[in-house]
Amino acid sequence: MGTQHASTPSAGGIRLARVRDTLGQEPPSGRVFLVDRLWPRGVRKTSVHYDAWLQDAAPSTELRRWLHADPDRWEGFVERYRAELADRPEALRPIREALAEGPVTLLYGARDTERNHALVLRDVLLDAEGADAAADSDRAGE
Repeated sequence: MGTQHASTPSAGGIRLARVRDTLGQEPPSGRVFLVDRLWPRGVRKTSVHYDAWLQDAAPSTELRRWLHADPDRWEGFVERYRAELADRPEALRPIREALAEGPVTLLYGARDTERNHALVLRDVLLDAEGADAAADSDRAGE
């Protein structure tokens, strides 16, 4: 299998990885999406393996700044970011389509691995995946 790719465990076929942790590593299997609005500072674009850069899947600049002004606003950030994603479902379409074909890795630049927008994005995708599966099950039982 080669070098272990630095990422969080896969949940529903979605892995998370810090951009800096992937440098010098073998690319993960499946599709890889950079989900930050800004390019990670100090990282050369040619040193990162990704299939697409989905800036619109990232929090708005205003929301990102709002959280950075006070990290204790995390719960409010999660609610606001979920609302932003609900308002622009087309931003997630490439990820959803890729998930139908296999594993996906979401790359992010944040230092904090326990509180970052990629975690929220993963949860939104998994919630939608679960809702789709439940709807399919309901239709099959009709």
